[in-house]
Amino acid sequence: MSRGEEGHAALLVVPDRGGTSNWKERTIGSLTFHRRPGKYCTLFILLICLACPACSKRVEYGDPTGVETLTIDFGSTDLQMIAEKMVQSLLASPAVQLGNRPVVLVSGLRNKTDEHIDTKAITDKIRTTLVQSGAVRFVADEVREEVMRELRYQTDSGFVDPDTRKRIGKLVGAGCLLMGEITSIRKKAGRETDLYFKITLNLVELETGLIRWAEEKEIRKGQKRPVIGW
Repeated sequence: MSRGEEGHAALLVVPDRGGTSNWKERTIGSLTFHRRPGKYCTLFILLICLACPACSKRVEYGDPTGVETLTIDFGSTDLQMIAEKMVQSLLASPAVQLGNRPVVLVSGLRNKTDEHIDTKAITDKIRTTLVQSGAVRFVADEVREEVMRELRYQTDSGFVDPDTRKRIGKLVGAGCLLMGEITSIRKKAGRETDLYFKITLNLVELETGLIRWAEEKEIRKGQKRPVIGW
């Protein structure tokens, strides 16, 4: 024990011997006692410090074509499986095999499931792969207004060189519509869930209304909840 100068409280450090007292600082008269953490407290603090880096967030890149099984809901693997099946089937069909490179307008994919599905992402994946194949051509209907605005500017503004100006009336008309729907059946029994998807696509000829190609893809997934937890 050490005593400070007169008029100042002295400090006494008492090591922790594993007792049951939970005080950290105590003053008796002019003496102030501080309790020093024992070996168990020091070990606990050390473990916390070592665990902090492990508790921090980590970001990792993964294979975008890898199988995704985080949840039973519609995911990236389902989208890729659908696109692959539809593209292979259409490229092998007489509608394309005849070599006439049909001009197609994507009408849309109706979502008749019980969850939110970005159906445009599905048709975009299919369209991109078909365009890259060179066997099918697509009308860019989503930018039609921008195309018309640019054509009117080139024709009417007087600022565009006549040798490079594009004429109105040369747009290529679609010969077929690509349309379809996606449906699902979800069943639960106890801790088990069964989810079934069916995706149907049709290539409809505009002039005749005939279905020139049709294909469907079925997907079934199951999930079992643990006894304890979510």
